Amino acid sequence: QYRCNIVFHTHLTEHGSLIRYRGYSKKSNQLLCFARFIKNQEGEPIGMLCINYDYTNSQKLVDSLTEQFGIRSLEFSPEFGFKLNGKKIFLQGNANHHDLGALGATCYDKAIERMMLQLKSFGYNCIRCSHNPYSDSFARIADRVGILVVDELTDKWSDNDYWGGRQPFTHIWHKLITEWIKRDRNRPSIILWSLGNELQIREGWAGFEGTNDWGITTYNIFNQLVKRWDHTRLTTVAMFPARAGAITRHDKEFNDYLVPPELACATEVASFNYQSDKYDAYLKYRPDLILFQSEAETSNLLQPYYNMDKERMVGIAYWGSVEYWGESNKWPKKGWNYSFFEHTMRPYPQAYLIKTAFMPEIPEVHIGVVDAAGAESVSWNDVIVGRMALNECWNHTPGSRRSLFTFTNAHSVELLVNGQSMGIQKNDTTRANLRNMIYWKDVPYGNGGSVVAIARDKSGKEVARHRIETAGKAVALRIEAETPTDWKADGMDLQYINVTVIDKKGRPVWDYNEPLTLQMEGAARLVALDNGDHYTDELFHGITSKRMYQGRMQIILRSDQEAGNVTVKISSAGLKGTLRLKTIKE
Repeated sequence: QYRCNIVFHTHLTEHGSLIRYRGYSKKSNQLLCFARFIKNQEGEPIGMLCINYDYTNSQKLVDSLTEQFGIRSLEFSPEFGFKLNGKKIFLQGNANHHDLGALGATCYDKAIERMMLQLKSFGYNCIRCSHNPYSDSFARIADRVGILVVDELTDKWSDNDYWGGRQPFTHIWHKLITEWIKRDRNRPSIILWSLGNELQIREGWAGFEGTNDWGITTYNIFNQLVKRWDHTRLTTVAMFPARAGAITRHDKEFNDYLVPPELACATEVASFNYQSDKYDAYLKYRPDLILFQSEAETSNLLQPYYNMDKERMVGIAYWGSVEYWGESNKWPKKGWNYSFFEHTMRPYPQAYLIKTAFMPEIPEVHIGVVDAAGAESVSWNDVIVGRMALNECWNHTPGSRRSLFTFTNAHSVELLVNGQSMGIQKNDTTRANLRNMIYWKDVPYGNGGSVVAIARDKSGKEVARHRIETAGKAVALRIEAETPTDWKADGMDLQYINVTVIDKKGRPVWDYNEPLTLQMEGAARLVALDNGDHYTDELFHGITSKRMYQGRMQIILRSDQEAGNVTVKISSAGLKGTLRLKTIKE
């Protein structure tokens, strides 16, 4: 008779607790695991457990499996929105497509982790997967990093529109849901299942034909199957910015008929894309809604955030906080760029505005110079979106005037140009569309020099400052590896190298756009050259030379499977530099 000895070695990695459990079973086809509930009253980070399964037959090791999971409690309520381990959490999220800059849709653990850590450093705590389940490693990394995930099944419930499968969606939905839930249900970072996106507008997107109820029947069937495989999480569906009866902004009663879509009233969590200024009216109609803003327009900056009742609502997810490929409104732009972060993950000035709200406990001030030529807007899914082009460049025409913003969560900001005060302005925290952003019109540029923003508290004490300066002639390349001492020789680990053209004082030279050429040798290979320009017509892969953009270039390398030295030589218009790195075998 086959006898299976099962040994569990578990440890709670974040909090140092240690639990050991040994199990014994005479049945080779059954594995039972019992875990004691461990509650983290702090709420963050998620407690992670690592469990090792050792299968033995007659004292001989037959197989071994190591799995990570977490134990935490989730609560949703119309009274408090969302609680993690008993603590109120307001989701501060990003909703994006799954590509990773120059890597495209290729899945690298380092790229995913890097993106999450950058978002987290600006106060983000959640990612909504849009509009498909991401890789298995995505949620595993979110577990480790401490990012919460709204996991989404698909876009529309249609066999034709927004569906690229080889078989009709309505023929295989039960297989997709089962596979999806079984794969991801042990990931503690996943807090909510989203079954679809921007529904409640066309009956043809509502799943099963003939129900004529805007997808409510389809949702109830899908939800029932989800609960068969996981009864611990709630489900939701993101709504198109419409009213009940699929009334959109093209209908004359749209602004007065403030009744939420029927499907939103049927889902366990009511998720709305945009329309944040109408949520209070929705709650007057249906006070029992557990409300989540599943997409917010980046063009309105903090207004969608401050429109929300953070004590009562679940949270917010900005659509396209990070640039992604596809859904471009015009050539030569290659995708969505109404964002707070470049596709290289370099922050635009607007990212610091978001940080002032997402991380109010950290004093912040940041300058953004207005580039009127780069502004644009477009109607997108019945919502006006776009961007105000801002940068940190202070190289302009002598004698000109430039407008700029200072983003701050402080009480006031004083602006100095070449040491001369341009005045002090208070932060208007009474208006959602102006909060934390102070506008300075027609600031004199003179012959260049410096601009300094000094943030002060109510007492007048300085709490933060930001400085930008006019750059001189390009004289050198600053070459910096992001993780120089942590590059694994596993054949998959990435190394990001950022190259910046600088003047003799180390200031970035923004107007430098000369080609960069790279030579490398050693235990790695070149994956991509990325100058951060979303409008470029140059390739990312299979090249060793590319035009720099705003004096910058990002180099992405991939390690070989054997450890060794890596040498990178870079040149551009007479400027040269060399970087030496090592990969490490674990």
